[in-house]
Amino acid sequence: MAEQTSTGRSRQESAAPEPRIRPLMVGGVVFAVCMMAIVGAYQVFVGMGALMEDNFYTRSNDYPYDLNVNVWGWVHLGSGLVVLAAAFSVFKGKTWARVVGITVAALSAMENFFFTPYYPLWSMLIIAFDVLIIWSLATYGHAQAHKVYGAPL
Repeated sequence: MAEQTSTGRSRQESAAPEPRIRPLMVGGVVFAVCMMAIVGAYQVFVGMGALMEDNFYTRSNDYPYDLNVNVWGWVHLGSGLVVLAAAFSVFKGKTWARVVGITVAALSAMENFFFTPYYPLWSMLIIAFDVLIIWSLATYGHAQAHKVYGAPL
């Protein structure tokens, strides 16, 4: 839109540059949602395995965070359901859902750190996935969510 200045010249109003959608960012959120779904499903299966069979996981004798396997089962089952719910919320493109997703992934990483003596390889793999989820959700901007999902700013 043209505007007259005091000298009679017209000048163009400079509109704010439109945010550029970066495929890595959009793909990063899709990646984070998929990884959160995988981590959540894994946590649910680990929890169900611990609840159904007490001897499914072997215990360390000298581990300071030695909990009953049934307690670990309920912890994993609950956290898996929360991670799955957070994954579906993040996919809707809401800012608060990304914050919840980062928080849930951080808690999942801590939980699996304490579960490492029971199932070391998978616990370390889930911790690595959680770190990638946190990175993906933290690098995704609000302007990109608006452009992709049409959410109001």
